[in-house]
Amino acid sequence: MLKRLIWLSMDYPRTAILLVVLVTIAFGTQFPKIHIDTDPENMLPAEQADRVLYNRAKRDFGIHDLIVLGITDEAGMFRPEALSRVARVVERVLGIHGVITADVISLTTTDDVRSKDGLLDVRPLMVRIPENQAGIEALRAAIADNPLFTDKLASRDGTALAIYIPIERKDQAARIGGELRAILDEELAAEQRYHLAGLPIVEDSFGIEMFRQMGIVSPASGGLLFVLLWLVFRKLTLVVPVMVVAMFTVVWGMGLLIGMGYTVHIMSSMIPVFLMPIAVLDSVHILSDFYDRYPRLKNRRQALRESVEELYTPMLYTSVTSAAGFASLMLADIPPVQVFGAFVAFGILIAFLLTVTLVPAAIVLIREERLQAVIGRVDAQGGWLDGALQGLGRFAFNRAVPVALAAALILGLGFWGVSRTVVNDNPVAWFPADHELRVADRVMNRQFGGTYMAYLLVEGEEPGAIKRPEVMAYLEGLQRALEADPKVGKTSSLADVVRQVRYVVHDADPAERRLPGQVEELAQYLFLYQMAGDAGDLDNFVDYDYRAANIWVQMQAGDNLEMARVVERVEEHLQAKPPPAGIQVRWSGLNYINKVWQDEMVVGMAKAVLGGFLAVFVLMVLLFRSVSLGFLSMLPLTFAITLSYGLAAFMGKEYDMPMAVCSALTLGLSIDFAIHFVQRYRSNLARLGGDLSAANGVVFGETARAIVRNALVIAVGFSPMALSPLGPYKTVGVFFALLMLFSALTALGLLPGLLKLTHGRLWKAKAA
Repeated sequence: MLKRLIWLSMDYPRTAILLVVLVTIAFGTQFPKIHIDTDPENMLPAEQADRVLYNRAKRDFGIHDLIVLGITDEAGMFRPEALSRVARVVERVLGIHGVITADVISLTTTDDVRSKDGLLDVRPLMVRIPENQAGIEALRAAIADNPLFTDKLASRDGTALAIYIPIERKDQAARIGGELRAILDEELAAEQRYHLAGLPIVEDSFGIEMFRQMGIVSPASGGLLFVLLWLVFRKLTLVVPVMVVAMFTVVWGMGLLIGMGYTVHIMSSMIPVFLMPIAVLDSVHILSDFYDRYPRLKNRRQALRESVEELYTPMLYTSVTSAAGFASLMLADIPPVQVFGAFVAFGILIAFLLTVTLVPAAIVLIREERLQAVIGRVDAQGGWLDGALQGLGRFAFNRAVPVALAAALILGLGFWGVSRTVVNDNPVAWFPADHELRVADRVMNRQFGGTYMAYLLVEGEEPGAIKRPEVMAYLEGLQRALEADPKVGKTSSLADVVRQVRYVVHDADPAERRLPGQVEELAQYLFLYQMAGDAGDLDNFVDYDYRAANIWVQMQAGDNLEMARVVERVEEHLQAKPPPAGIQVRWSGLNYINKVWQDEMVVGMAKAVLGGFLAVFVLMVLLFRSVSLGFLSMLPLTFAITLSYGLAAFMGKEYDMPMAVCSALTLGLSIDFAIHFVQRYRSNLARLGGDLSAANGVVFGETARAIVRNALVIAVGFSPMALSPLGPYKTVGVFFALLMLFSALTALGLLPGLLKLTHGRLWKAKAA
C-alpha cells in the first residue's frame, strides 16, 4: 500500500506536492493556539503524592515560592543612607503585581518580639530609619538577638541585607524579577550591588531563556544542515526538498501536539531541534543511492525506483525502530517526557512518509540534463571519501581479531566508566558560571543561611498536638540535627518563636531562652505573642488548630545529592530518636520537589531505556529473522550508550536531567547505522554468492558513505546546541556528537570483522 503511494507520487508529482503543502498548512493553523509552561514542577503528575503534599503544605501554612533579594555594600549596609534606600525598595516591592505583600520578609515588614513597660511588644524590626550610631547598633543587636533573624535578614558582617519576596505563581518570577531590577537600578547607590536568587526565578528564567535559545538553535540547525547537504549533493533542487521535509515534519509534529491541546513544556520545546536532523536521514540514504545509480542508468525514474526498492525495507525499519526508541519515553511516569517521546516518534514516522513521497516527486520534476551534469561532477569530487572508507573497510575486515579484542577492551572500560556515574542535578547549574543568577547563588548562599527552601512537616493525629511540650522539644531536636549538616544554613520553627518569647518575658535572661516544660506555660507564650502582634504571624510555622507544624529549612546548595544527604540525616535521626506518639515527619518544599522529579526522571529514563532497548532488539530479530543478527545489530547502540556515558563519568560529568533525556534518545538514532549496514551486507552476500571480501568492498561504497554522511548530519544538526549558553543544550549537543561518532565507528569498524570471524554464517541466515 505504501509503495503504491510512492509510485503515485512519482507519477503525479505536482499533485503529491500540493497535497502535502495543504496538509502542512492545516497543521500550521494550530500554532496560534500554543500554550507554554516553563515550570519544572509540572514534570510530576498533578496527583503525585509529594506534589499533593507540597500543595497542601502551602495552603495550610500560607507559604509561597520565594524570590530572595540580596543587597550588598562593602562599606556596610547599616548606615542611615543605605537603610533608607532599602526601605524605599521594600515599599516599592509591595506594589508589584503578583507579590504576596502580607508575607514579605524584610527589616521593615517583619515583626520582632520585645518587652516594653513590662508588656510584650511585637512590631517591625525597623519602624523608622535610625538617625545615629546608637540606633544603628540597637537595630543590629535586635537582629543578632533573635534566632529567627540571624543569617536571614542580615549577614553577620553587616555588608548585606536580604528581602524574601513571596510570589503568587512561579511563572511570574522572571517578570517580577525584571520589575525588581528596574526598581533597584533606580533606588540603589552606585557602590551597592543586588542579587536575585531562589529556585522560582531560576526555573522561570531558564524556561524563558530556553524558548529564546530554541528560536536561535532551530534556524541555526536548519541552516547548517542546508549548507552541509549542499556541499555533499551540490544541487539546490535536490537539497531544498530535503529541507522542506525537515521543516514540514516539524510543522506536522508541533501542529498536532498543539492542536490536541497539549502544553508546550520545557521538554516538548526541544522537539523541533530533534526532528530537524532526524528527518533528513532517510533523504540522505535515498540521494546517496540515487547518485550511485543515476550515472549508470541515465534515467531518473528508473534510478529512483531501484533506489527506493533497495532502501525501502531498511528505511522503514530504521524509522519504526527510531520511533519505538523515542516512544519508549512513554514508559516514564513524567507527563512532559511522555508527550515529548510520543510526538517525536510521530514526527519520525511522518518524516519517513514525506521522504518517500515528497523527495521522489521533486526529483522527477528535475530535467535529465541538469541531473547528469551535477551528479557526474559530484561523483568525481567524492573520490577521497571513497578511498578512505575502502581503506577502513579492508582494515576492519583483515584485522578482525585485534579489532574485536580492542573493541571488547574499550567496551569494558566504558562499563567501568558507567559504574562510576554520579546522579546529581541543580537547576542553577543549567546557567553558565558567570550568569547573574549563578553569581547571585554564590553570593547569597555565602552571606546568608540559604536560598534553597525545603520544609519538614511535623504532623499530629489530633488538634493541639503541637502544643505538647515533648512535641515542641522534638521540633527543636530536629532543627539541631538539620543544622549539623554543612549545607543547611538555617532552620526556623515555632520552637524558635516560643523560646524567643520566653526569653523576652524573662527580661532577656539567656538562661530562659528555652522551651517550657508545661502545656499551660507554652500555650500562654503563644497567646501573648498572638495578642501582641498580628493574628497571622504564626501561620508559616503552624496550622490553625495546632495539629501540624512546619520547620523552614534553608539550604545553601540545591544539588540533588545535598538534598538527599539531608533527607538521609533526618531519617537516621528519626530512627535513633523516634517522634512522640501520634507524630509523623515528612519532607516537602520546592527544593525537595526538585529532588523528587529529578529522581523520577532518572528512574523513569532507566525504565524507558531498558524497555526501548528490548523493543528495538525484538524489532531487529523480526527484521532479520535471526536472533544472532538482531544481537549484532544492537552492538553500535550498545557501544554508543556505554562509551558516551562512560567517557562522561571519567570526565566528571554528573548524570543530570539532560543526560537522562539523551539516554532514551540514543535508542532512536544509533540503530539507524546498524540496520542499513547489516541489511546491505546480507543482500550483497546473497547477490555475490557468499563472497565475504567482495561484499565487504561493495558495502564500503554507497552504504558506508551514507552512514558517514548521516553521522555528519546528526552531529552538525545538533552542533548549534553545543554553542548555547545553557548547560542542558551544551550537554545534548556534545553528547549527540559523541553518540554518532561511537555508533558510526562501531558499525564501520567492528561489524566487518564479525562478518569474517563468523565466516558469514550469521549474515546468510534466511537471506532468501
